[in-house]
Amino acid sequence: MSNPQPLEEMRCMQEAYDMSRAHLALTPCVIKAREGSEKDLVSLEHMFQQLGFESGLKRDPTAQQFQEEMGKFQQTIDAREGFVSCAFVVLMAHGEEGYLKGTDGQVVELENLFRVLNSKNCQALRAKPKAYIVQACRGEQRDPGETVGGDNVEMITEDSHQTIPTHTDTLHIYSTAEGYLPYRHDEEGSYFIQTLVDMFTNKKGPILELLTEVTRRMAEGERIQEGEARKVNPEVESTLRKQLYLQ
Repeated sequence: MSNPQPLEEMRCMQEAYDMSRAHLALTPCVIKAREGSEKDLVSLEHMFQQLGFESGLKRDPTAQQFQEEMGKFQQTIDAREGFVSCAFVVLMAHGEEGYLKGTDGQVVELENLFRVLNSKNCQALRAKPKAYIVQACRGEQRDPGETVGGDNVEMITEDSHQTIPTHTDTLHIYSTAEGYLPYRHDEEGSYFIQTLVDMFTNKKGPILELLTEVTRRMAEGERIQEGEARKVNPEVESTLRKQLYLQ
């Protein structure tokens, strides 16, 4: 009698991205006038090392340098010999909805950064997961919180066949909801980055499940700003077609 376990393992492998090869990461980060950012960088570097990523860092980029660093990253990936499993980009700066601000005071559009690694522009990452982690303001609103109950419903990813959409296999993880401020401590770093790093390095499971737990932890906590208790949670946008496991 055949053992069904190998068939089950094969099914699970087909439903998950192949993460057996190179993991690449880039972190363009504005440190200037963003107290606590150094703490975030240390935490992120620890996370990438533990998860087996080859990571690069660009400190205090101008708006143009944000775009240039993404272009260099794409060229490095496409020119690389051998299989690339995934790419992560961590973007940290002051910002507003849809934009990041460079050290020169100019802004760069997030969508212009995102499209550099899409299926059209980065061949080596076609059908491979691409994650963008954005620690930046998305507006000026502050959330005092509401008293409400209920659970969120997770979206189910689906497989494709011979062709894939241009913008598929992508994960956008924002530090806060559209229109709102995130929170960053001068010494302890940002609430979002520190919670995410703790989850990614200490827990195992599909990345969307881990991000749900990040959201739960942040939603249950409170930040004090201007003497008032404030609520905050990340926002996740996914076009992943398979399960993504970091460990």
